[in-house]
Amino acid sequence: MSFRAPVQDYEYIMRHIVGYGKVSATARFEEAGEELTSAILTEAGRLCEEVLSPLQRNGDLDPARLEDGVVHTSKGFAEGYKAIREGGWISVAASPEYGGMGLPMTVTTAVNEMMSAACLSIALNPLMTQGQIEALEHHASEEIKAIYLPKLVSGEWCGTMNLTEAQAGSDVGALSSKAEDNGDGTYAITGQKIYISWGDNDFSENVCHLVLARLPGAPAGTKGISLFLVPKFLPDASGEVGEANSLHVVSLEHKLGLHGSPTAVMQYDGATGWLVGPEGGGMAAMFTMMNNARLGVGCQGIGAGEGAYQKALAYAKDRKQGRTPVAGGTGAIIDHADVRRMLATMRAELFAARCIAMANAVAIDMSHATREPDWAARAALLTPITKAFGTDTGIKVAEIGVQVHGGMGFIEETGAAQYSRDVRVTAIYEGTNGIQSMDLVGRKLMDGGEAAHTLIDEMQRFAEEARATRPLMAGLIWNATETLREATEWMVSQTSMTARFAGSVPFLAAYARVLGGYYHLCAAVSEGSNGPRTKLARFYINRLLPEYKALLDHAMQGDADLYALDIEDFDVA
Repeated sequence: MSFRAPVQDYEYIMRHIVGYGKVSATARFEEAGEELTSAILTEAGRLCEEVLSPLQRNGDLDPARLEDGVVHTSKGFAEGYKAIREGGWISVAASPEYGGMGLPMTVTTAVNEMMSAACLSIALNPLMTQGQIEALEHHASEEIKAIYLPKLVSGEWCGTMNLTEAQAGSDVGALSSKAEDNGDGTYAITGQKIYISWGDNDFSENVCHLVLARLPGAPAGTKGISLFLVPKFLPDASGEVGEANSLHVVSLEHKLGLHGSPTAVMQYDGATGWLVGPEGGGMAAMFTMMNNARLGVGCQGIGAGEGAYQKALAYAKDRKQGRTPVAGGTGAIIDHADVRRMLATMRAELFAARCIAMANAVAIDMSHATREPDWAARAALLTPITKAFGTDTGIKVAEIGVQVHGGMGFIEETGAAQYSRDVRVTAIYEGTNGIQSMDLVGRKLMDGGEAAHTLIDEMQRFAEEARATRPLMAGLIWNATETLREATEWMVSQTSMTARFAGSVPFLAAYARVLGGYYHLCAAVSEGSNGPRTKLARFYINRLLPEYKALLDHAMQGDADLYALDIEDFDVA
C-alpha cells in the first residue's frame, strides 16, 4: 500500500469549512495566504509519502532499544528525522526571531497530522520539541531563550516533557522530584520520571528535558511545583554542547505499540537545571506545552486513523471474496454492504474529527493574532474535544480497519493491527480522555456555558440558513443543536461537580458528534452538488449523528446510580 497524504482534504477544509481566510487576513499571518499554504502542504505531503511512510513498519519490527546505556532508534529513523529537520518541519509555527517560520498553528496542525498518518512513532518526536519551544517562548528567561530556542527550532536539539512519576500519574501534585538551589543560577534536580516519550535518541546533538520538581519548603500539591530545563549535555553560553549532565535512561518501556518511539524511565541525580518561569509556577508553564500537545495528540489519533483507513480501503478494493451484490461490481469485498458501511464510517468520522482539530487551530491562531478573548475561549473549549474525539476516532477507525481485513487483520504481517496498537495510547497520554471530558464540563463551563453556547448558536444559525439548499440534513442538525443546548444548560445548572463528571464522557462525545454533523453540513452546502462530500455528509447525518440523543440522555443521569453501588457490589458473585 502506498500512503497518500490527504493534502486536498486539508485545503478544502481550510478554504470552505473552518474559515482559514480569517487567519491569513490578520496582520500577523498575512503572508500565509492560500498559495503559500498550498505549497507548504504539498511539500509536507511529499515528505510523508516518500520518506516517512516507508518507516512505519520499521518502527514496529525493529523497535528502539537500550544497550549499555545508549538508545538505538529504529532502522531509518535517523535519516527520517534528518529529513524532517532539514525541511524545517519542526519550526513551522515557531517565532522567526529564533529561526522559525512563524506560520499559523493551523498549518502546523495539518503537517503534524499527515506526519502522524505516515509514521506515528517518528512524528511524536517533533511534536514534543514543538511543545517545548512554545513553553520556552512564553515562560523562559531571555538567556535561556537565546541558548536553547535556536537549537530546538533548527532541530539540532530535541525536547521532552517530564511530568509523571510512579506514584504520581494524573495526580501531578503528588510528585516527589526535588530541586535545590545551587546558588549560581542553577538548580540540582533529583528524582525519577516515567513514560517520557523520546527520552533519548541517537540522532540529535542534545535532548532537553522540561522537568517538574519541588523546591525545599514549597507547599504540597500543584501550587508547590516548579519547572526546570535539564539538558542531556550542558551547553556553554554560545550553545555548544559540553559535558554530560547527571541524568540517564534507566530503561525503555515495553509497550503495546509505538515501538519505534523510545518511552524512557529517566533518572536525575543532582542534574543541573535552570528554572523556567517563577518558583511555584511550574504547572502554568507546563500547561502551555500540554495544551499544545493536546491539539497535537488529537491529530495523532486522526493521523493514525487516516493510515488505517487507507490501508483498509486498499485491501477492500483488492480482496476478492463471495458473490458481488452489485451489478457490474468489481468482485472485491468493497461491493458488500457491510464493508461499505465500515469504510464510510471510517471516512466520515475522520472528516469530522479533522474539521474539529482545524477549527481548534484556527481559534488558537485568531487568539494570537487578535488578542480577542472570545477566540481564546473558543480555543480553550475545543482543545479537550479535539484531544478526546480525535484520539477516540483514531482508535475506532483503526479497530474497524482490522475488521475490514477480516482474519488477515489479526495477522501481524499485514500491518493492520499496528495502527490499532500504536494509536491506543493517544487516549491515555497528555491527560486521559476522561480528564479531557471533566475539563470540558468543569473549567470550560465556568463561564456559565457562554463559549459552549456561542458555538451552538453559530451551528444553529448555519443550519437555519442551510434549509434553503439542504433542508433535510439542515433540519436534523438544527434539532441536534437545540438538544445539545438543553444538555449544556443542564450541565451548567449542576452545582455538584461529581454529577457533572459522571456524565462528562458522553457529553463530550455528543458535543463532538453534533460538531461533526455541522461540519459535514458545511461541506455539503459548499460543494453545491450531489458530489462525494454531500454523499458522505448524508451518511454521517443520517447514520452517525443520531447517537447524540442517547449520549446526552446518558450525560444527564447524574451520579446517584453510580454511588448507589457499594464497592463490594463490584466484586464477582
